[in-house]
Amino acid sequence: MAELIKIYPENPNPKQIAKVIDVLKNGGVIIYPTDTVYSFGCDITKTKAVERIARIKGINPDKANFSIIFSDLSFLSQYTKRVDTPTYKILNRALPGPYTFILEASNAIPKLFKNKRKNIGIRIPDNNIPRAIVTELGNPIVASSVHDDDEILDYTTDPELIREKFDKLVDLVIDGGFGDNFASTIIDISNGEPEVLREGKGSLDVL
Repeated sequence: MAELIKIYPENPNPKQIAKVIDVLKNGGVIIYPTDTVYSFGCDITKTKAVERIARIKGINPDKANFSIIFSDLSFLSQYTKRVDTPTYKILNRALPGPYTFILEASNAIPKLFKNKRKNIGIRIPDNNIPRAIVTELGNPIVASSVHDDDEILDYTTDPELIREKFDKLVDLVIDGGFGDNFASTIIDISNGEPEVLREGKGSLDVL
């Protein structure tokens, strides 16, 4: 049974964050809030956990285009190839915020995801919970939206309903309050010129 723990985004309790870290370090899968929708997550260095998320979502692990969550831009150099100054300025202006930026992946990414990915989606949500998790863990976590079966709503927003639905599939659900029903804006910036792939919650004024 998945544990449901309440964490307040305004001021995440370090003891509760430590509980989450234990689950992640043991290869567990969690569901956590962002500044947009709730997301599946795991430590990106735990390959079996990444594959578990792919299976939960019915995706072939080799073809899964999961994004990753940073706590800040200091992770860029490790997981992406060199970012030029104009690109960095856009990232710095937009993040933390409801955006997914597609960047050219460093050599670390194919090794972690066991596929030939040349690009990676990165997120720094404007929500203290995922950023605190990444800070404590010391490396990024996977981000993959929790979709709803409802014909009208795209995403499940109630953490208690999320726990009910995925109770036997994940190890822990974080209740950080009701989630949004609008996903992040996706901007491909891997070729230097920003291209909007999906307009979501994030305004395009940052470009």
